[in-house]
Amino acid sequence: MPALILQLSRLGFLILLWLFILAAIRVIRSDMRVAAEGRVGVTSASKRQQRRNTVSARATALPGVRPSTLVVTAGSMAGTRLRLQNGPILIGRAEDSTLVLDDDFASTRHARLIQQGDWWAVEDLGSTNGTYLDRMKVTATTPVPVGVPIRIGRSVMELRP
Repeated sequence: MPALILQLSRLGFLILLWLFILAAIRVIRSDMRVAAEGRVGVTSASKRQQRRNTVSARATALPGVRPSTLVVTAGSMAGTRLRLQNGPILIGRAEDSTLVLDDDFASTRHARLIQQGDWWAVEDLGSTNGTYLDRMKVTATTPVPVGVPIRIGRSVMELRP
């Protein structure tokens, strides 16, 4: 009887080991697919343009409204308000950031908000998990309309008048 139990436990361990290996391969494949889509640009140019037009339409929906505050609306820092100054706003986990996020999914130096005339723009600083402006991944310096959410990890923030 003990030999049978030993054989069954070995078989069970082997099955668990293969399930773990298959799960790891699945995760690696999905990560490679996401990386390939970002590099090759699987989404067509017209889809990207439609997304930009949506963000631009929101920007023009409130003409003449200038943002003065950055408000964290979700995440561990929810409720935090930061008055916009003339200089750039560095966002990340680093202690010297303007807005220090207590978020495991944020990089040390994750993103930066910069002023461009009357508008503010966001740029990703090569973060691991990316910066999103209204469900669109930020790949270049992108204007941020008032009220459009910026997502960094689990934290969501927006510019307000």
